Amino acid sequence: MTQPFLSIRHVRKTFGQVVAVHDVTLDVPKGEFLTFLGPSGSGKSTTLYAIAGFQDPTSGDVLLEGKSMLSVPSHKRNIGMVFQRYTLFPHLTVAENVAFPLRVRRRPDAEVKRKVADMLSLVRLDNFADRRPGALSGGQQQRVALARALAYDPPILLMDEPLSALDKKLREEIQAEIRRIHRETGVTILYVTHDQEEALHLSDRIALFNEGRIEQTGTGEDLYLRPNSEFVAGFIGNSNFLPAECLETANGSATIRLADGSIVSGVKANQQLGRGQKARLMVRPEAFRLSPGEASASLAVEFVDAAFFGERRRVVARTAAGQELDIRPTSDLAGGREAMSGRQVFFDPAAAFLFPA
Repeated sequence: MTQPFLSIRHVRKTFGQVVAVHDVTLDVPKGEFLTFLGPSGSGKSTTLYAIAGFQDPTSGDVLLEGKSMLSVPSHKRNIGMVFQRYTLFPHLTVAENVAFPLRVRRRPDAEVKRKVADMLSLVRLDNFADRRPGALSGGQQQRVALARALAYDPPILLMDEPLSALDKKLREEIQAEIRRIHRETGVTILYVTHDQEEALHLSDRIALFNEGRIEQTGTGEDLYLRPNSEFVAGFIGNSNFLPAECLETANGSATIRLADGSIVSGVKANQQLGRGQKARLMVRPEAFRLSPGEASASLAVEFVDAAFFGERRRVVARTAAGQELDIRPTSDLAGGREAMSGRQVFFDPAAAFLFPA
């Protein structure tokens, strides 16, 4: 069996009686872009700090190429780090900031000069070498911080909410830069964010944290199309949850009764639910249709509102139980308002998921 590049083994971190991280285990192959995603307080940054050496885990281990890093001080782990705050030295030029970690490591002047030039070229700031951070935009400062973190060729680059202080347009531009730099350098990146769109855009894989645990790990497609819990289904993307009663489950498929009494078969069920057990049916907004088509399940509704966004239509509908549904059909664009003259919406049961209530 191939030894993992980075291995997090049963890491637990407590602060008094508070358990911030509970039994986190994860293997990271060399060169992967892995994102720790989750709500505030879910343990993602605490896990990152345990890898960086800023916090010692209460128990567990962190291994790099099979060797424990816990006894190695943070400044000797040779790990690159980029924070939300740029932490640039305001009295130094851009080139001097990038050179700083190389100077600390007493690299030869010729190597420092070459490496600084390479890094500034990598982040496309060749013409800004002599400026000071105060003369740069927020996005440019973050790119300098990225260049400085990569200057000494760290085996791992840790990034903790690095773009959350930037506006949306600038954030998207820097995301594209980070993806390009990852492709060009092949550095292993562990990235922390609470922004699901950012995680989906950047990552090879996502580890979704919830209350100190990893709820699910996989590609963005895995988490979106194959959620293993209601939390994952609700956190990734937009979701509608409908109350239901399980009638039977077999081979990962369930037959259910919805609140309006309709029977739906062929729903995906990750867990074996007993007959009569209360459940929640998750249907993505884009899984609904305004006309039957190939969909084989229907739901009685009252249409409340509709808006047209060019590539999609957003419809708000209300069930007989008073629950509002977010519906974003990828078809039915033409004649959508005419389709809303009916009293039903439709969906494919195979595109829905069932979770215990």
